[in-house]
Amino acid sequence: MLSSTGSDNIGVREYPVDTVAGLEMNTLWDGLFHVVAWVAVLTGLAMLYSRVTRSRGQLWRSPMLWGWALIGWGLFNLIEGVIDHHILGIHHVRAGEHQLWWDLGFLALGVVLIVVGWLVQRRATAVDGGADQRRTPTRGRPG
Repeated sequence: MLSSTGSDNIGVREYPVDTVAGLEMNTLWDGLFHVVAWVAVLTGLAMLYSRVTRSRGQLWRSPMLWGWALIGWGLFNLIEGVIDHHILGIHHVRAGEHQLWWDLGFLALGVVLIVVGWLVQRRATAVDGGADQRRTPTRGRPG
């Protein structure tokens, strides 16, 4: 939400966020952002699904996948938080008297997600979808 117009660092024209027109503008841009984010997520999942031809169930249960998903979520929070909250100043987690602490808490959450994701993926073994294919000899060929 572009809730810090007028006090941002990029010169967005100030408008009231508590009016119908302001809410419509925020809803539009927030919706477009989320559409792009979900298209990116679904594209990544489709690419992953198309690359894994065997052991799909093993992949979806793998701590490797979920650990890296947490790392990605944490990195997104860090990058979005630093750019939008601190550099551009276009919005904050919670505007008001303690907005810096809310923004820093959001960054801390990103760091926690990265650390937890790293610990989860470290305990995982690699999922090799082609391992069964390499172990199974083909007819007429020695294994």
